[in-house]
Amino acid sequence: MSGPDTGELPTLEAVRERIDAIDRDLTRLLNERAACALRVGEIKQADPGGEAPVFYRPEREAQILARIQADNPGPLTDQDLARLFREIISCCLNLEQPLTIAYLGPAGTYTETAAVKQFGHFARTRSMTSIDEVFREVESDGVHYGVVPVENSTEGMVNHTLDCFMDSNLKICAEVELPIHHALMTNRSSDGSDIREIVSHSQSLAQCRSWLDAHYPGIKRTPVNSNAEAARLVAEDGTGTLAAIAGEMAAQRYGLRTLASNIEDQADNKTRFLVIGKQKVGPSGKDKTSLLVSTRNEPGALYQVLGPFHNHGISLSRIETRPAKSGSWSYVFFIDFDGHQSDPAIQAVLEEVAGVAMEVRPLGSYPQAVV
Repeated sequence: MSGPDTGELPTLEAVRERIDAIDRDLTRLLNERAACALRVGEIKQADPGGEAPVFYRPEREAQILARIQADNPGPLTDQDLARLFREIISCCLNLEQPLTIAYLGPAGTYTETAAVKQFGHFARTRSMTSIDEVFREVESDGVHYGVVPVENSTEGMVNHTLDCFMDSNLKICAEVELPIHHALMTNRSSDGSDIREIVSHSQSLAQCRSWLDAHYPGIKRTPVNSNAEAARLVAEDGTGTLAAIAGEMAAQRYGLRTLASNIEDQADNKTRFLVIGKQKVGPSGKDKTSLLVSTRNEPGALYQVLGPFHNHGISLSRIETRPAKSGSWSYVFFIDFDGHQSDPAIQAVLEEVAGVAMEVRPLGSYPQAVV
């Protein structure tokens, strides 16, 4: 925007005029995109096929976000640009079909944050009191999809989620990875100088143990059902002696004062969440498949199950074992691996595993987390 010969910097007024022109272009283009989204919805509704149209396509969204990041010239970071487009997609999808998403509550939990991260702020979210209830709400068509935690990088698997899959026919439609940053917060009427008790979920207390030992030694630590519950208790506390460990969303929802941020002991602490629904998801080009395999408790059972993956060069990312609910000393393996179950090599693996296992049930193929 500098002059062709002088090299002078543009005036502030000229830059602002350029921003106004860009905003007009953005408004026009965003509305053109929204009109295309409405047209997509009309085409899907007019499809004479016997099944109800599917509007939320996580594989398509993953492809869009991956392409946008690959084409990004900056200065916006790939993550920031992807988050912006997630909201654009959310807005356009809301024009086609407003979505309702169940999540493990109460309001202000990390699971709600994960739901918003995956579906954007234009989706409606509904808080559930347990993981079982999220599954039941999706199964009964009370909501379109559910979001549940499945794995934390420091505390391991959420076994309750794995157990729910044993009794459910729901499928995994997407995964969400969320960096977990904990904060210490108090009621806004408190300056934090008289803290006598710190409340939080047991996992969060464990993830901040070293920081708490260094900054609040000897202070009572009380586990509660969730970080959001801890934030609510602090919001209702009139003594000024109670503090909570929770995420920034909880602080915003309950109007709390943040005393310290990023107090987790491991900076790379992440939790993985699953989006559960009834649809099968097509390949995105960079996918993951989850599998439930049941075997008898006999020598070499796991070796026989894993052998086909090694023989076909399929990379495993997670193996978890749970006792079968039949009580017959059989076991269930939850296996995550790279690739889509429509791939010929993976189809061959599944056939070979089925030949040595009591039961093989794919839980879904879905795009690997993009944002």
